Amino acid sequence: MEGPTGVVFPVTGGKRSTTALGRAVVADALRVVDPVGARSAEHETDWRHGYLGHFRRLVEAGLLSADAALTIARAGLASLHSRMTVIDDGREAELGEVFSTSGDQPALGTATVTGAGPLERELSLPYRGQRLRGDDLRRRLDAWVTAGVVEPSCAEAVGTVIENPDWLDLRDQRIVVLGAGAEMGPLTSVLRWGGEVVAVDLPRPEIWRRLVQTARRHGGRLHLPLHPGSAADGDDRTLAAQAGADLLHRLPQVAQWLRQLDGRLVLGNYVYADGATNVRVAVAVDALTRHLQEHRPDTALAFLATPTDVFAVPADAVAHADQGYAKRGTTHRALRMLSAGRLLRRSYPPGADPGVNDSLVAQQGPNYALAKRLQRWRATVAREAGATVSFTVAPPTRTRSVLRNRALAAAYAGAHRFGIEVFDPATSNTLMAALLVHNLRTGGPAFAQPWQDEAYAAAHGGLWRVPYAPRSALGLAVLLGLGGART
Repeated sequence: MEGPTGVVFPVTGGKRSTTALGRAVVADALRVVDPVGARSAEHETDWRHGYLGHFRRLVEAGLLSADAALTIARAGLASLHSRMTVIDDGREAELGEVFSTSGDQPALGTATVTGAGPLERELSLPYRGQRLRGDDLRRRLDAWVTAGVVEPSCAEAVGTVIENPDWLDLRDQRIVVLGAGAEMGPLTSVLRWGGEVVAVDLPRPEIWRRLVQTARRHGGRLHLPLHPGSAADGDDRTLAAQAGADLLHRLPQVAQWLRQLDGRLVLGNYVYADGATNVRVAVAVDALTRHLQEHRPDTALAFLATPTDVFAVPADAVAHADQGYAKRGTTHRALRMLSAGRLLRRSYPPGADPGVNDSLVAQQGPNYALAKRLQRWRATVAREAGATVSFTVAPPTRTRSVLRNRALAAAYAGAHRFGIEVFDPATSNTLMAALLVHNLRTGGPAFAQPWQDEAYAAAHGGLWRVPYAPRSALGLAVLLGLGGART
């Protein structure tokens, strides 16, 4: 059997170990700021389950100061880039060499699909069978804030977009959507608003047929990468069969294609893959990001953060959770007592400022956590260097990838019992697209501490403001949701 090619894990102890890489990268990230934490990560014997505490420690150590957070981010990125490698034509090389030693790969072609649909010049949000706009949308935002589903800054940012409908005209930007077929990306919204979308995804015709059909329905323009030598004037079925670019194996081709595009690039990272491949593709995208920033310094970056991670949260969120904990009922008190304190633990120490919300879900695994942490590190470093960065915490969402996991699907089905709202994909991706517009038009947040930038405009679905530490309620949510998750 042939081994892996493209961006790959390094060989450690005779094999390509995801566990060895995860331990090493977390230890490297912590080493200067928290040497005790670094040694603890290095000596973790059960990484598959024990990673949770180490990823929390990465956040806690970064709260010491802005410099501490930046040091961790820079060290984590440097560790990944120095350890991951690339295999091309049977030769293994350092990741940093991929753009100079990959040979003369033929250039990708370009096709442009121009939509014939109407342009939307007013922000609207699909929600539970309706399309909310104007005062109805504002009332929904206010209701989410009251329920603790989104941060007040999220409602304020979306409200500003409502007040400035001309911001939706994104023809002055080139919105690059890496992972264009992802359910959470902004592709549909940007096309609806008449913008220019540059799509990158795997060469799978079923993905591109759907994307081309979406472009035809709306008023924007969709730019597709075509296999070298393909004609750009084929019908839609032919274009779908010839479109696509593999980030794992064709990074130089993709980089060359993006470098030659006109206009300011907004590099949106919406890629996802299962298991260890998620880390590989995340590292490939980060190498591409660094390369484009070197060649096109005005490139803006866009990320969606998962709410199932560890975040520092403002004192207002802690107070909201404390109020809910004080009102807990007798059943909740009894469950906590019968479980010897394991179930329904309070979210934060009283008065914590900031609090640390730990919503990591063990079932998602250390590879998922590392891939998402890599994006956070890049956002932190790029923002500090002066780049425009849109980094927003997205709500729990019923995406196909989540619903494939029976335990997570059940947890989402039972989450409303604990005040957590799980969103439909169309609601999530439109809300996140509106926040992207806000960040592009305002330059994004610029607080004194990186954790404050991450917390700005978060739409966490309630995970930051519920009375209970999320993992201490997860098992109950699964039990309550099992019936609702059955199909």
